[in-house]
Amino acid sequence: MEFASGKELFEYIVSKTRLNEIESCRLFQQLISGITYIHKLKIVHRDLKPENLLLDYKKDIKIADFGLSNLYPNNELLKTACGSPCYAAPEMLLGKPYNGLNVDIWSCGIILFAMICGYLPFEEKNNELLYKKIIEGRFNIPSFVSEPAKDLMRKILNVNPEKRYKIDEIISHNWFNIMTPSINKGLLISIFNIPVN
Repeated sequence: MEFASGKELFEYIVSKTRLNEIESCRLFQQLISGITYIHKLKIVHRDLKPENLLLDYKKDIKIADFGLSNLYPNNELLKTACGSPCYAAPEMLLGKPYNGLNVDIWSCGIILFAMICGYLPFEEKNNELLYKKIIEGRFNIPSFVSEPAKDLMRKILNVNPEKRYKIDEIISHNWFNIMTPSINKGLLISIFNIPVN
């Protein structure tokens, strides 16, 4: 396995209290690139959180811990509620059948909030209160966050999965492009014919 000398994104955020928006944008671009890739292969992660994002020696993201991931070859909806409650999408908490990409996008929105703000948008010691806040989409964004970042957070953390931003909308948002994305499309192993010498 590749050695992730930068440890977890969680530890990195804690060590810096919060990340500036330029660095957050760079890491968020990589995260979106990663989930776009796995969803092209019809894989849903379902447990995206800073503890499952490792950093290499260049501080580039490596998505880890696919223990709760699943395949959805025919775009079918999934039913199992899993993952970490603070990062779980409202439709998953409500026990509704859900679209895998939509729940991974929600988790990416929570990670974006955590990077920029230094804490989570939904936190409660009591799980019942936590679920209520998530399902209602009640969270506050600090005043130091730029307006474009606030706008993107609100559009990703939309409790309605149909109205929640999709990948194309995220990558065309002006905040996502405050720095030029350098995104590797990846090798689609099940799709490309890879010659072996």
